[in-house]
Amino acid sequence: MDFIKRTIDLAMKNVEEGGRPFATVIVRAGEIVAESPNKVAQTNDPTAHAEILAVRDACKKLGRENLNDCEIYILASPCPMCLGALYYCSPQRVNYITTREDYAPYYRDDRQYFELETFYDEYSKPIAERRMPMVHHAHHDAIKVYQRWNELNQD
Repeated sequence: MDFIKRTIDLAMKNVEEGGRPFATVIVRAGEIVAESPNKVAQTNDPTAHAEILAVRDACKKLGRENLNDCEIYILASPCPMCLGALYYCSPQRVNYITTREDYAPYYRDDRQYFELETFYDEYSKPIAERRMPMVHHAHHDAIKVYQRWNELNQD
């Protein structure tokens, strides 16, 4: 099977149905484990990106939180949220088909605090200088959650 073509077809079908132009196909041993288009528009869920949905499905089907024996095909180079998810699931390889520079004349994803073109500049700023207001509320009990996790997960 041509997984690149499958990814493109899945994204095109999603566009035709009113969705956004992104899709992901996850493959293990030459077989599709999971696939999904971007479903943000259909679900009103800003986290319903194709990569996130497909990774969730693949991990659930495989019964584990890593995809280290899988290849992932994505229509476009990933956004920061999806890039983080891809690092977390640690696939063998990620194959992306288009770049943001290639699709920029046709599609723009921008939010109040987020434009894909400037995100990495924004992210590298000290927290107090970022556009999105963030306030640190230190509390002495918060670290106890991590201490307890450590106690319960000692080998």
